[in-house]
Amino acid sequence: MKNLNFKIVLQYVFGALLILTGVSCTDLEPTFDDSVAAEDSSGAFTGIDPTNFLESAYNDIEGMGDQANAYALLEVSSDELVVLTRGADWGDNGIWRTMHQHAWSTEHLHILNAWNNRNAAVFRCNQIIAPESNATPVQIAQAKALRALNMFYVMDFFGQVPFREVNEGIDVDPRVLTRTEAFDFIVQDLTEALPDLPDASLTDIFTVNKAFANFLLAKVYLNKEVYTGSADAADYTRVVEFCDEVTAAGYTLDADYFGIFIPGTPNLEVILALDTGTGNRVWNILHPNQSGWNGFATLGEVYDSFEPNDIRLGEPSTDGLGTGMLIGQQYDTNGEKLKDRGGNDLVFTKDFPTGISGNNERTGVRPHKYTDVNIDQDMQMTDPDVNLEPDNGNVLARYADVVLMKAEAIMRGGTSAETAESILDNLRTLRGATAAGTYSMEELLDERRRELWIEGWRRNDQIRFGTFTDTWDMKDNTEEFRVLFPIPAAAVATNPNLTQNPGY
Repeated sequence: MKNLNFKIVLQYVFGALLILTGVSCTDLEPTFDDSVAAEDSSGAFTGIDPTNFLESAYNDIEGMGDQANAYALLEVSSDELVVLTRGADWGDNGIWRTMHQHAWSTEHLHILNAWNNRNAAVFRCNQIIAPESNATPVQIAQAKALRALNMFYVMDFFGQVPFREVNEGIDVDPRVLTRTEAFDFIVQDLTEALPDLPDASLTDIFTVNKAFANFLLAKVYLNKEVYTGSADAADYTRVVEFCDEVTAAGYTLDADYFGIFIPGTPNLEVILALDTGTGNRVWNILHPNQSGWNGFATLGEVYDSFEPNDIRLGEPSTDGLGTGMLIGQQYDTNGEKLKDRGGNDLVFTKDFPTGISGNNERTGVRPHKYTDVNIDQDMQMTDPDVNLEPDNGNVLARYADVVLMKAEAIMRGGTSAETAESILDNLRTLRGATAAGTYSMEELLDERRRELWIEGWRRNDQIRFGTFTDTWDMKDNTEEFRVLFPIPAAAVATNPNLTQNPGY
């Protein structure tokens, strides 16, 4: 789906209708025809334009390409990514530090925005699906798949999901689905959507299709014990079957690991990408003298988990940006050593001597995954008007994740003609790592991090494997209730059907 020049988010969240508009940097005036529900004189819902609203529903998930909000909850809360305070840079009243340190409150801005945005997206899909809108079967199927995705994040983050019917006014408190009810709702949406979704496409990576529905079904069932309290071998066999459906659609592992993340380039691994610029995955990790914002870094233990020949570790460069985990001396395109703003050699280090605060400009290994983004450091510094914005294509669902989910499901008791060991050996051999032949669950979790770093699945993985409340670099809090985020205080105050999560 192509991006609109504006994004209109319809929010039915705190029991009141909030209309938020975000206008791109053009001279075009936004129209608001699709920003409010159509009503007759009695106030009853009479339908919306499903084509416009479906476009907006895709815009809703594209908002997850930002570095904040949902992405912060997914990655900065984990042992994979940290946003360092460097002097006054990235202080932001502690919003990034508290996310990594598991010290967030009910008023944390990223949590509030994630709650608002994902719930608003669910309601927009409700309006498309409603019979009054006369959407086509294909439009309804896409809306159900997108509703399932947004509801998945609400269920995963918060453990309960508010739900408002299209004919309910703001005087009606949304009912609240339990996590188990939300699980069933998501499975039903995806199951009903599958027959009418487009067939899998290896060229259109921006539209939900049958392969994505099977991907999300596998993800939901793999986490079933977390969401419902129980799972058995039959559930993990379902994961295997969903994964096999994706394989049957023609997806396969790509030997060119970093080529997968060249924005806008079709390949055999990307099942769904966000049709939005990849800039936040690039500028956040680079130093200002590399045309970046110098905030995000990965932990030393992530870097240390790779074997030297693992291609996912990447390669340094002496004539510009390297690929993968950037560490050590950095260079410009002429092969000259880059300096930091204080004149020191720009040498990225994996240690954090001062912890999460008080860092210099050089601390932290930089996870540089979206590498081919038309960056020309010299050109940017001499001509700031040159447009070097990265192309579209933040990867959300990828075939390597399918392979890893299948291996995990087999290890957890699912039935398959393949063995988990052969699946993992094949992946590791393709990535230049040693085929170990046998794997523990801990090793599988490490393999998921090596393969999927900064792709938005680390928190989900850590919770499923029981490590999210462990300690790691710059994070000492082990409170078990942090596996769920708090319901924002304003939401609890305005909807009596919500119950604050324990511990908050």
